[in-house]
Amino acid sequence: MTHRSGDAIVVGGGVSGLTTALCLAEAGYSVRVWSADQAADTTSYAGGAIYSPFLLNDERASQWAEQTFTELEAMALQPGEDTGVAMVQGQEVSRGPAQAPDWATKVTGFRYCDGAELPRGFTTGWSYRVPLVDMPIYLQYLQTLFVAKHSGIVEQRRISTLDEPATEADVVANCTGMGARELVPDPALRPIRGELVVMSNPGIDRFLAEHSDADRELTYLLPHRDVVVLGGTADEQRWDVEPDDKAVAGIIARCTELEPRLRDAQVLGCRVGIRPARDRVRAERTSLNGAVVLHNYGHGGSGVSVSWGCARYVVGLLSSSEPSGDGPRR
Repeated sequence: MTHRSGDAIVVGGGVSGLTTALCLAEAGYSVRVWSADQAADTTSYAGGAIYSPFLLNDERASQWAEQTFTELEAMALQPGEDTGVAMVQGQEVSRGPAQAPDWATKVTGFRYCDGAELPRGFTTGWSYRVPLVDMPIYLQYLQTLFVAKHSGIVEQRRISTLDEPATEADVVANCTGMGARELVPDPALRPIRGELVVMSNPGIDRFLAEHSDADRELTYLLPHRDVVVLGGTADEQRWDVEPDDKAVAGIIARCTELEPRLRDAQVLGCRVGIRPARDRVRAERTSLNGAVVLHNYGHGGSGVSVSWGCARYVVGLLSSSEPSGDGPRR
């Protein structure tokens, strides 16, 4: 394809937007990020976030997740720089017979646990070691890397149509998450509200998650240095972002049952985010007013877990001679 100037604009400043911006910069583009919100107001900031591809049904996701695991593991082992990523050992446990999901069996150190290793009341479980991401630190790391290493520009700018960036750049990457529902528009996007509780860490250094087929309540505790993040919820078609006292109490009760040391921990805050869910991730290439548009949204609860693989996939579509998509499914 012929580039007018090699400029690219990424719309969206969450984890998908910043990762896509870095991949475009690595490909030689001069990149700007337009974000409607500060990093602390994005859905990504509210994430737990542990490597765990879930709330996502897309045959491409497995490969994206494996590529992302490799990237995050390298960041966790990177000396001398705080990336916000750490490799953490932990358990996923079940109150009845259960099989580990396929993705879990492929990660570092996977094994099924003996009964004596499990928390009281649980009969099945498995252990593995995965990247755990402190999102406030990680988002700042990505943005600093983008600006310092690639001379990237981050602007706070709210738009009402993709025509706006398409008039200023050869390539537009649409990484707007739930915002794409109105911006594209794409009615196939649906909200899944997630809520987390942040508490002081009483000395926990391993993650613990309850394996369940129920989608609405997700019980897990994730240690991030001086704090531990407790989860969580997955409420379909719910848009409100104010903390829900009943949900908070339920999260604390469920997690305290798993880990009694939390009884004396201090509640430091809550995080609420709206996961952008779609029957299939929109990762495709289209065109608009002479510009190439790369769509990268609809990752459900797996935005972090597939971020690098999906970003590299959509940037790779720039080598295609024809658009790869026919628009959002209605």
